[in-house]
Amino acid sequence: MPLSVQFLGAARQVTGSKHLLRVGDDRILLECGLVQGPRRLANEKNRRLPVAGRDVDAVILSHAHIDHCGALPRLVKDGFRGPIWCTEATADLLALMLRDAAHIQSQDAQYLRKRGHEVEPLYDQEDVERTLRQVRGVPYRRPEAVTRDVQVEFLDAGHILGAAIVVIDARVDHRARRLVFTGDYGRRDLPILRNPEPLPECDVLITESTYGDRLHPPRVDMMAELARIVAEELHDGGRVIVPAFAVGRTQSVVMFLGQLMREGALPALPIHVDSPMSRQATEIMSRHPDLFDDQTRTLIATGHSPFFFDGVHYVASVEESKALNQLRTGVIVAASGMCEAGRVLHHLAQSVGRREDCVLMVGYQAQGTLGRKLIDGEPRVNILGQAYDVRCRVRSMQGLSAHADWRELLAATRPLAGRCGQVFVVHGEEPAAEAYAGRLRDAGFRDVVVPASRETHEIR
Repeated sequence: MPLSVQFLGAARQVTGSKHLLRVGDDRILLECGLVQGPRRLANEKNRRLPVAGRDVDAVILSHAHIDHCGALPRLVKDGFRGPIWCTEATADLLALMLRDAAHIQSQDAQYLRKRGHEVEPLYDQEDVERTLRQVRGVPYRRPEAVTRDVQVEFLDAGHILGAAIVVIDARVDHRARRLVFTGDYGRRDLPILRNPEPLPECDVLITESTYGDRLHPPRVDMMAELARIVAEELHDGGRVIVPAFAVGRTQSVVMFLGQLMREGALPALPIHVDSPMSRQATEIMSRHPDLFDDQTRTLIATGHSPFFFDGVHYVASVEESKALNQLRTGVIVAASGMCEAGRVLHHLAQSVGRREDCVLMVGYQAQGTLGRKLIDGEPRVNILGQAYDVRCRVRSMQGLSAHADWRELLAATRPLAGRCGQVFVVHGEEPAAEAYAGRLRDAGFRDVVVPASRETHEIR
């Protein structure tokens, strides 16, 4: 097969994105993400990468979320020495994300060793620095030669800062083929970032399907719901813990809360963003105003910061974080978004047993994660190796998701039905992926596949 793609991760699941494109003798890895989920299972999969680093010629990244980029230092540790192609803003965020991932792994390993568990980090800071030297950040809409026969171009996906639709033009045996990968495709009319660009015509489409079987509530309801939830929980005398990804979701939550307070929908209240990475990510976002939407640029032009204002405090030190254990009211926003690592675990350990407290989920929770267990109402959960009874209130706001739902995604994809010959549906749990595949077939796509893990398909 001179031109093929093998699905090594995020096939019928939503984490660990890895798709290996073979173009003649070239091997190009599209995404290199960490698997997230139950610690033991995720650790095993992340240590044993499905492709050897020395066998990969180049990597192309759609964006800087850990489930899409977090295994890069492991790949480099395993012998990968080629270029890593991404947008300029993704390159900025990548340095932050990978350094933080190595730091968290080191901290978690130390914590667990004290409790009798033998754990070694997947990689260390030296591996991260070697990885960053291989990154090639390029602007949107500037084609770049990845190999002699492969060219890549990035279009704005509107998901997080720097997120891209990946357009790959490949030539093998005098035959040209265009492959388009949606990456994590964003939503229209969400705050901060520009709307996603239209998907270009292509021969092959690889599409995400995170919300392939669900619809988001309207934004107006989302704002009202956030105000109602926070007001109710503060009235009950507790605090609100918001697990959120440091890049994208944290900034949206902070901006929404600031807007609600400015409009008088919420009283002035303390907001603690307990993640050094979140502050650094916010500062990086502030350096890319050209990627913001018109509304956010207008807000900045009138002298209001969407991220830094009275009442919001970015927690830096471990001591400050520990001091939040004494906090009995207010909002704490902390990573990680799926409650699998980071400072949010220590806040959850303090709050899950308190009836007056609330855990507010504002993003997708993958199967097997602590976040999903809380959403599913499990009465007892393990946090950092210790069991806790869940007495707090667990609430969810999926409308804040930066993933397009099936209707939004289909609206972007439908115009391609006439020319696109093959569609592969990835990055969705099996029911969501199959549901979206059915909708694509109904929309006129002839060849739609939900690939299984490790499955290889020829690109015709």
